[in-house]
Amino acid sequence: MKHLYLASLLLTAFSFAQSSFNSDTYVVSRNDIATNTFETDSTAAALIIYEDGNSYIDKDTYTLKTEIKRKIKILKRHGFDRATTSIYLYSDSKRKEKVSRIFATTYNIENGAITKTELKSDDIFEEKYNDKYTIIKFTLPNIQEGSVLTYSYLLESPFIYKFHPWEFQDEIPTLYSAYNTSIPGNYEYSIKLVGTQKLDKNESKLVKKCLNAFNGSSADCANTTYVMTNIPAFVEEDFMTTKNNYLSRLEYELKVFRGFDGSVDNITKSWKDADKELKSDESLGRQIGKGTSLEEVIADVLSDKANGLAVAKDIYNYVQQHYVWNGEYKIFSDVSVKNLIKTKSGKISEINLLLHNLLEEHGIEVKPVLMSTRDNGLPTQLFPVISEFNYLIVQAKIGTESYLLDATDPYLSFGELPFRCLNQYGRLLDFKNGSEWIPIEANKTSGSQYQVDLKISDQLVKGNVKATYYGYDALNKKKDYFENESSYIDHIANAQSEITITDHEVQVTKKNAEEFAETYHIELNDKNTTNDMVYINPFIYKSFEENPFKLQQRTYPIDFGYKKSYLYSVQIDFGDTYELVEVPKEVNAKIPNDGGDIILYTTVNEQKLILTFKLNFTESLYSADYYGTFKAYVDKVLDVQRNSLVVLKRK
Repeated sequence: MKHLYLASLLLTAFSFAQSSFNSDTYVVSRNDIATNTFETDSTAAALIIYEDGNSYIDKDTYTLKTEIKRKIKILKRHGFDRATTSIYLYSDSKRKEKVSRIFATTYNIENGAITKTELKSDDIFEEKYNDKYTIIKFTLPNIQEGSVLTYSYLLESPFIYKFHPWEFQDEIPTLYSAYNTSIPGNYEYSIKLVGTQKLDKNESKLVKKCLNAFNGSSADCANTTYVMTNIPAFVEEDFMTTKNNYLSRLEYELKVFRGFDGSVDNITKSWKDADKELKSDESLGRQIGKGTSLEEVIADVLSDKANGLAVAKDIYNYVQQHYVWNGEYKIFSDVSVKNLIKTKSGKISEINLLLHNLLEEHGIEVKPVLMSTRDNGLPTQLFPVISEFNYLIVQAKIGTESYLLDATDPYLSFGELPFRCLNQYGRLLDFKNGSEWIPIEANKTSGSQYQVDLKISDQLVKGNVKATYYGYDALNKKKDYFENESSYIDHIANAQSEITITDHEVQVTKKNAEEFAETYHIELNDKNTTNDMVYINPFIYKSFEENPFKLQQRTYPIDFGYKKSYLYSVQIDFGDTYELVEVPKEVNAKIPNDGGDIILYTTVNEQKLILTFKLNFTESLYSADYYGTFKAYVDKVLDVQRNSLVVLKRK
C-alpha cells in the first residue's frame, strides 16, 4: 500500500507587506487616509496603524497615570464599531480611577482635501457598569469607509498594585504598538508576556531619583520600552480555550512594596503561604473533612465494602444522583457542605467537597484540586494567584491508580470530567506535604464507531446500523437521549433526507454509562439505482461535515480537549446479481510526529465488499505549527467522504 504523507507546514511569523501607512507616529498622513486596502489581511475591516501607551507614577500625587494614543484606519463598513471606545474605571468604597484629556478626531478626504471632525465634549457619556466599574464611552463622528481615527486620553489610578496592563494584539491587525513604563524601585512587579507574538523591542534604562518622598528619601526608576510590530488579528475559531490565553499582552502582579520608611510588604505569596491561607479558609479548608452524618445512608448503597474501587464508585454514584448543581462555580465564598446536605442543591465546590469528605470517611485517599475552566483561562504557574481559580474537583487514589472526579453532572462516568475542566493543569492541595501542579487530562480517548451492513436486493439498498459512542461523544449522546427520548429519535430519523430509518433501539439504561450504543434499520432512496447500475457513496455517516479550520493563519494551539478517534466500517452484500465495477481508492495519510492518521482500505470476500475507514487524533493539544497540516488533513477526510463511490453492475 502506498503511503501519502501530509507534510507539516511550519508557519513563520506573520509577514506584513510594505505599506504606505504611517506607522511611525501618531500624526495622520495623507497616505493614511488615501490608502484603502490592506493586502496582508484582505479580510480586515479595520487596522490599528499606531498605538502608544505611557505609564508612570506621578511625582506629586503618587498615583499611577497612563497616557494612551491610538490611530485607526477604517477599511470596511463592518469596521465602523471601531469608532466607539469604552474606558472602564474601577472604584472601591474609598477610591476610584479617573479619565481626563479625552481628544478624538476623524480624518477624511472630501473633494480632494483633508477634513477633520473633532469629538465634542457633549458626546462623551458615563454609565454605571456594576458596583465596581463605571464606563466612559464615546463615538467618533463622521465615520466613512476610509476614515482615519485618532484618540487619546489620560487615565489616573490610585490602585498602584494594579499596574496598567497592555494588550499588543487585537481582533484587527496592528502595525505598531508601543508601551513605555516607568516603575520606581520600591515597587517590584512580576511581569508576564502572554501570547505567541514576540517583542521587537524590549529596552530598559535606570533613571536616578525619579520619585521623591516627603522625608527626603528617593527612588530610582526602571524605564522600559516594549514594542511589537506587524501583529496579526486574533480571530477565534473552533477547538480553542478562551482567547485570553493567547492574546499577546503584558500583565503585572505586584510582588513586593518597599516603603520610604524602610517597611517591606510581600504582596505575592509563595505556595507555602498560600496553602496556609487556603487551609484556614472558611469556604475551602474548613469545609474539608467535615463530618457528613450520612454513614447509614452510604452503608445501604455500598455493594462491596472490601473493594476500594467499588466503594468509590458507589459513593460517586450516590452523590451524582442525590445532589443537583445550582449553576454556581463559587469556591471561595458562601460554601457550606452542611447546607448542601440539607437542601440537596449547591455549588460546584459544595458537591465535590461532599464527595471528597464521603470518600475520606470510607478510607479512600483523596485531595481537592483547584483549577480554572477552559473559558476562564490558564492560571499562572509562576506564583499563586488564587483569584485565577474558579473550580474544584477531587483526586482519589485507589491502589496504584489515580482518578479525577466531578460529581456535578449525572451523565459523567466515574473518572470522567466535564469538558469545561479539560484545561491542561490544576493545583493539587496537600496541606501536609505542600500543594503541587498536576495535569488535567481526559482519562481515555473519545470517539465513535459505526458498523453498517447493507444488502442490495430488487434494486433496493437497505440494511442495519450499529453505532457505538464512547468518552465525550457518548456524553453528548446520553444527554440528548435521556433529556428528551422522543425528540432524539425523531432527530435521528430526520437527520438525513436520503435515508429512511426505522426500528431504532438504544442499548443503554444508565445516564452515567461509559458508552452509548444504538441500532436501527436503514433504507437508501431509489435514486442510487438504475435498471443495470447501482451507485453508492459508502459514507452514510461522516466525521466532518465541513472543514472547521478556515483561517489563513492561526497563531494559537488546536485544543480538542481530548484525543479523538473515528471508525467507520461498511459491508455491502451485492449477492450473485451484481458485479463490482469500482471501489474507493485506498488512503493512508498521516499527521507528522505520529500526530494522527487517515486510513481507508477495502476487501472483497466472495459477494461482499468491506470498506474500513479510520480517523485518529492521537493528541488532545497541537501547536499552531500544525495548522496548515490540519487544514489539509481535514480536506482529505472531506474529499474521501464526499467522493468515494462504489459502483455495481447487474450481471
